[in-house]
Amino acid sequence: MKANEIMERLFSLSLDREFNPNGDCCKAGDPEKEVKKVAVTTFPSTDTIKVAAAWGADMLLVHEPLYYDHLDAYSTKKLQSEKRELIEQSGMTIYRFHDHPHACAEDLIAVGMVKKMAFDGKVEYITPGVNTRITLNKPMTAVQVAKQLEKNLNLSHIRICGARDLPATVITGMFGAPDGVLDLLQSEDTQVIIVGETCEWMMAEYARDAGLMGHNKTLLILGHAGSEEAGMVYISELVSEMMPELEVKYIPCGEVYTYTDSE
Repeated sequence: MKANEIMERLFSLSLDREFNPNGDCCKAGDPEKEVKKVAVTTFPSTDTIKVAAAWGADMLLVHEPLYYDHLDAYSTKKLQSEKRELIEQSGMTIYRFHDHPHACAEDLIAVGMVKKMAFDGKVEYITPGVNTRITLNKPMTAVQVAKQLEKNLNLSHIRICGARDLPATVITGMFGAPDGVLDLLQSEDTQVIIVGETCEWMMAEYARDAGLMGHNKTLLILGHAGSEEAGMVYISELVSEMMPELEVKYIPCGEVYTYTDSE
């Protein structure tokens, strides 16, 4: 199967196909390359590219950009050029799969995150790419929620802004770095919001002040990769189910940050 045929199968899952043509497209290599082995990752770091190539991947499917720019505007600066050389040496065809999975009837990234987080409650995919709501069957504090996330998502640290110990029944997933976090924080029925990245002086400070004033509002900041990686793992499983003739492997990208206790 050719790389572009694989992507057409995946793109067809989306309710919306009208995206910037420089977004979800072939980023490197030949779109008509015959593919037998597909590697999938979230952040296409130097390490994940090397691991995918060493595994023998014909194609690498990524969620985030290669060159530190949302639409992968390539420059000839030193680091970008070194990374491009590494990619060309790998011989892999690389496609980005970002806008389409967020625009499915049930956001594919959110589905994977919900599956891995494993909270006991009712799940509603309210707004694709932005708002996934879990109404818990049994209340949990923000600290309890954070501990479960650290365990189930294999995260080193989660930052907590706002109420820590008030029982909450509503968890809102805003995975990655979407717009609208402040608006949802200010909504009366919002309690715990899970995000990847946020603005500290705005959303985090709002959540902190709300908690100090006795409101049941909390922002849990997982880091961008930590808030979406389980979604890309799910997509790798989906590729395997849809196209069983392909050999598919997920390549973990890990967290961007290291810590003082990191080995």
